Amino acid sequence: MTPTLPNTLPRFPLHQLVAACLLSLVGMHQAIAQSTSTEHPAPTLGDIEVKGQTARGASAAYSTTTLETQDIQNAHISHPQDLLRQVPGMNVQNYQLSGVGDAIVMRGFGGGGHGGDVGVVLDGIPLNEAMSHVDGYVDLNVIVPLEIDRLTVYKGPVSALYGNFNRAGLLAVETRKHGEYKDVDVSLGAHGTLDAQAALGLKLGEGESLNIAAQHYRTSGFRAQSDLERSTLSARWSKAITPDLELALSGRLHHSEGDSPGYVTATQVAANPYGVDPRAMNDGAKKNFATLRADVQYTLASEVKWLGFAYTTQQTFTRWFSRPVNTTTWRQREESYDRSVVGAGTSLNGRHTTALTPLNWVAGFETFRESTDYQYFDGLQQRVRVNPAINDRTSKLNSLSAFAELDAPIHPLLQASAGLRWDRFTGDCTKNGAETATDPCGPPARMSHASPKLGVRSQVAPGVLLRANWSEGFALPSTFAKYALGAAQLDPNIFRQTELGAKLTRLAGLVLDVAAYRLTSSGEIRTVAPGVYENYGATRRSGVEASALWAAHKDVDVTIAWGSAQSRVTQNGNAALIGKQVAGVPRNTTTATVAWRPASQWEGTLTWRRVGRYAVNADNSVFYGGYATWDLGVNYAVPASHYKIYATVTNLADKVYATSASVIGGTQVFAPGAPRTLKVGIQAQF
Repeated sequence: MTPTLPNTLPRFPLHQLVAACLLSLVGMHQAIAQSTSTEHPAPTLGDIEVKGQTARGASAAYSTTTLETQDIQNAHISHPQDLLRQVPGMNVQNYQLSGVGDAIVMRGFGGGGHGGDVGVVLDGIPLNEAMSHVDGYVDLNVIVPLEIDRLTVYKGPVSALYGNFNRAGLLAVETRKHGEYKDVDVSLGAHGTLDAQAALGLKLGEGESLNIAAQHYRTSGFRAQSDLERSTLSARWSKAITPDLELALSGRLHHSEGDSPGYVTATQVAANPYGVDPRAMNDGAKKNFATLRADVQYTLASEVKWLGFAYTTQQTFTRWFSRPVNTTTWRQREESYDRSVVGAGTSLNGRHTTALTPLNWVAGFETFRESTDYQYFDGLQQRVRVNPAINDRTSKLNSLSAFAELDAPIHPLLQASAGLRWDRFTGDCTKNGAETATDPCGPPARMSHASPKLGVRSQVAPGVLLRANWSEGFALPSTFAKYALGAAQLDPNIFRQTELGAKLTRLAGLVLDVAAYRLTSSGEIRTVAPGVYENYGATRRSGVEASALWAAHKDVDVTIAWGSAQSRVTQNGNAALIGKQVAGVPRNTTTATVAWRPASQWEGTLTWRRVGRYAVNADNSVFYGGYATWDLGVNYAVPASHYKIYATVTNLADKVYATSASVIGGTQVFAPGAPRTLKVGIQAQF
C-alpha cells in the first residue's frame, strides 16, 4: 500500500501478533490459574503510581472531567479521542487523514493534538512529540480504548506535574493495572470496518499481576482511497518484591498504515462530498511505535512513598499530503520523522496529619532527551521525490524539570492547594545534508521557566462546593525558532488562567458543575525576518463550561456537556489582526444524551452533538457555520450471561457536514464527516 519507510524500525507483523493475542487472551487465564501455586503467600500488590497526585475530581480546586472504565466501554469507541465530546467545551477537528493526529480544541485553543496546545500523558509519561509534525504533536491511537482505567481531563495549565504543551490543559490516561478481568469487544461496521479489542488482567500469584491489551482496526473508509489498518499491543507485569517494594515493567507496540483521500473544495462538497479531488495524489501515512518502561515504588514510611520511572521510545512516522498551493495548483509533500526518546524521573509522595490539617504533597524531578531526524520534500510525483530536500536535519531537545504540589484541607470552608514547576530546556540542531530551507539550525538554545499554581475550594453548604484557582503555564518558541541566533534572549510564551467554579449536588438526582475562566497569553513569539524572532503578541481567552447529570426517572438519565468560548487577539505585529477570533475555536459546543432503559436488559441512547460557528483563518475573512448531528444506540444484555450486544447509528439524519474546515493556499477546503453509519458489536466480560 505504501513504500518502505526510510530509516524505519524493523518491520514486525504486528497485525498477526495482535490477532493471535486476541484469540488467546481469554484462554490464558485458566492455564495460568491452574499452574499458579498459592502455597507460599507473597506480599499483596498495590497500585504502582508514576508521579502521584495530590488531588483530583471533586478534591481539586480546578475543573476536571473523569471518565472511567465502564464509561469508556459503554461508549463503544474505536478511537480514544472520541471520548472528548463528553467533556464540556471540547471538540475534535477530525482531519480525516489516515494515521494523522486530529486537532483538539480546549479552553479557547484550537491546536491540541495536531499542535502543542494540549498535553497528553500515558501513565504519567508524555506522549507529545517535541519536534514532530509540529511541536507537541500527539497520536492517541497508540492507546487501546479497552485498556483505559481512567481518562482525566485537566482544564488549563493547572497541574504542576506537567509542563510544556500543557497551556490549554492535559489529558491524563491511566491504564488498568490491577484486578482480574477478561474483556473482549468486537464490532463490524459499514465501509468494511472491523474493530477487535481485548484486555486481560491476571493474578499470577499473591503480589504479582499481568495486564495485556490488544486492538486490531481496519476499514475501507467512506471515501475512495481511505483504507486504514492499525494494530496495537501492550503488556505490563508488576510484582510486590517485599511489603514495601513494588516493581513493574511494561511495553507497547503499534503499527499503522493507511491511504488518505485528502481535502475537498466547496465546489466538490456541493457535487460529491465523499469524492476525491482529481489533483490529490496517493496520499497516506505510515507509523511504527515502540516503548519500554520500568517503574518502582518503595514505601519509606507509612506516610511517605518513593516513586521512580525510566522509559525509552522509538518511533518512525511518514506522511504524504496533497494540498493546494494556489487557487489552481496542488502539490504533494512528504514529511518523515525518526524519533528517539529516553527519560527518567523520581518523586516523593506524602500524606500526613498535623494538628492543623491533613497534608497531601508530591515533589520530584524528571528529565528526558529527545532526538528527531526530520526530512521534508515538496513537489513529489506520486510519492516519488523529484526535488532536493527542503529540510534534512536532526533536532535535539533536552529537558530537566522539578515539581511540587501541596494540598491542605484546613477546614471545609478553606481547602487550599499550591504547586510550582520549574523547567529548563537545552537543545541543538544539525543539518544532515544539503537543504533549501532557511529555517534556523544552529547552536544549542537554552531556556527556563518557573510556573506557580494556586487554588482554594470551599464547602459553603451541604451539596455546594465552590472552587477558585490561578495558574501559569508556558510554551517554548515553536519548531526551529528555538535554534535561531538570539533564541536564548526570547522569553517563553506565558499563559495565565483564572477560574471560578461550583459543583452542586443539593437536588436529588441532579449533579451540576459550572466554571468560568479567563486565560491570557503574553510574550507570543513572532517572526521579524527569516531567522529573526521577537516576543510581541498577546491573546485573551474566556468562556463558560457546564455539565449536568440528571436522573429524570428511574429508567431515564439525561447528560449534558456544554461550553462557550471566546478567543481574541489583543496584541499582534499585524494591527489588522487585533480583536480577531482565534481560528478553529467554535463559539459553542454541546453534547446532550438521553438514556432510556425500558426493560432490565435493554437500553437505548439518543445523542445530539452541536459544534458552533468558528473562524477558519487568522484574519477572520472565512468562517465555517458549524454542524449538528444525531446518534442512536441500542444495547441488549443477554440474560444469564456475560455478553452484551450493541448497535449504533451515527449521523442518523445522514447530514452532509465537515469535521474540519481550513484555508490552504488561498483555497477553502473541507474534511467531510462520515454519512449515516451502522455498527454492530458484542462485548463480553468474563
